[in-house]
Amino acid sequence: MSSSPPPVSAPWYKELKRYHWFVFIVCCLGWGLDCFDQQIFNIMRNPAVSQLMEKDSTDPTVAEYGGYATSIMLLGWGFGGILFGIMGDKFGRARTMILTIFVYAIFTGLSGLATSWWDFFIYRFLCGMGVGGQFAAGVTLLAESMPDKARPKTLGILQIVAAFCNLCAAALAMLCGALEAAGLFGAFPVWRFLFIVGFVPALLALFVMRRLEEPKAWKDAIAAGGVKKVGSIGDLFRHPRWRYNVIVGMCLATCGVIGLWGIGFFSVDLIRTSFRNGQNQEARQRGDIETLDYEVIRMLAHNPSEFLPIAQEKRLTPQSFIGNDAKVNDPGALYQMFLENRSLNAESVLTALDTPSQDRRRKAQTAEARERRAKILVSPPLKSDRAEFETLTTQISVRSTAISAYVTKWAGITSLLFNLGAIFGTWGITIAAERWGRRIAFTMFFAASFFMTIIVFMTMDSPTKVLIMQPIFGFCVLSIFGGYAIYFPELFPTRLRSTAISFCYNIGRFAAATGPAALGMLTKYVFYAADEPFRYAGAVMAVTFIFGIIFAWMGPETKGKPLPEE
Repeated sequence: MSSSPPPVSAPWYKELKRYHWFVFIVCCLGWGLDCFDQQIFNIMRNPAVSQLMEKDSTDPTVAEYGGYATSIMLLGWGFGGILFGIMGDKFGRARTMILTIFVYAIFTGLSGLATSWWDFFIYRFLCGMGVGGQFAAGVTLLAESMPDKARPKTLGILQIVAAFCNLCAAALAMLCGALEAAGLFGAFPVWRFLFIVGFVPALLALFVMRRLEEPKAWKDAIAAGGVKKVGSIGDLFRHPRWRYNVIVGMCLATCGVIGLWGIGFFSVDLIRTSFRNGQNQEARQRGDIETLDYEVIRMLAHNPSEFLPIAQEKRLTPQSFIGNDAKVNDPGALYQMFLENRSLNAESVLTALDTPSQDRRRKAQTAEARERRAKILVSPPLKSDRAEFETLTTQISVRSTAISAYVTKWAGITSLLFNLGAIFGTWGITIAAERWGRRIAFTMFFAASFFMTIIVFMTMDSPTKVLIMQPIFGFCVLSIFGGYAIYFPELFPTRLRSTAISFCYNIGRFAAATGPAALGMLTKYVFYAADEPFRYAGAVMAVTFIFGIIFAWMGPETKGKPLPEE
């Protein structure tokens, strides 16, 4: 029996049949769980790099290599997006989407089993390949499977689900931070557990791989021209209309990707650094550093062969000493010296700290700071017996765990609020795109992102400001991707759609991969003399959003138009 079509004035969801809902749910989960895995990386990137490199979490090198890890993943995203985008046109959207879910899930899980920073980087590249292919295949499958009236709304909701899954990742990170504070993780790093959870999306692929069908539009395109005619990069760039659209799309996507992956997601790291520095200051005011950290350093300087094994037994790391100030080599930096060369004594440490091999931040230290270090190291310890040293190191370990849990908790809250704002923002850009058109919607959200980036990076430094600013920041920055999900499928014909979307969304990533690396390099090499260089680097990067406005007006307006064909 055939049912009569819904009236013209009926809501968009009345046009969806049972299979439409199935495709809609699968695409939302595929992309949503993909974003869940990405968010775990954003939250736990620096803790992972810090441990794998055996460096203090506030060391500028950690921020630098964290940026490299993100850039490498974005490069994988670009390569994978192109490869899987072409596969989506040639071999089917559904098959390709299932394969990409397997890829990003497996290599996210393997990231939690990394043994060094370089194999962690390899896993991130391969995970990025799956991530890049997932968006193009999933968005194309959904766009071609939905009725015209329902298409913009379902594509917008797809990105809302992604923001909700980001929210779930942040909530899980917060829960794990609380469990870490309670000692339930023991010596097992929280970041490893959260990455291993990334294996879960592979179960979704197993469940749907025999139930998902290719859209009729793709089957018709294959029947009309054969496999050679679909997914042709040559055809994409030979046709003037499609060539212009793909170039504009790539430029537009580059601005959003840099804005999110080179700026927006790094607000979590901003809070990690800022709040740890706040804990440093509080500890100084209480006198904790003088009574604990410096006394341990004195003992190590006078008798490293006896006391260093005890410190390592207590699992002390450089970040266990919270007094590693941005401009003064306090206990964390000094302890790192002992770890690198166990034979160092007080005098040799002082010499090593002043050698030209040290980075510019250490060179910039004042004479007063050098005098302070000399006094700490050369003066005899108050006590030097083994029991006293064990007591001090235990106290430092307890304090370090508490601070780590506090910072992890607020990193999770920061991420959660960012994505909570994105849920409303994505719906906002969907409504704006339908009411005023795609160009105006992009202009509104790029402009808002520019101003909010400067405000956030220059002023957000307390829990109250996080609670107020971070949802607004997410509303502006992450919502732009909801606009991409609506706009990009409307620029290209069926036979080239997956390939073209992958070019827009992923070729842009090759340029965008410079964003996180640029942020890290600005932090370490340009604004190194500032109290919190990360803030100035992020604020400068905000100019990316201005270019987004320019490219938005270079593209065609597609409001109210059906998906194009030849």
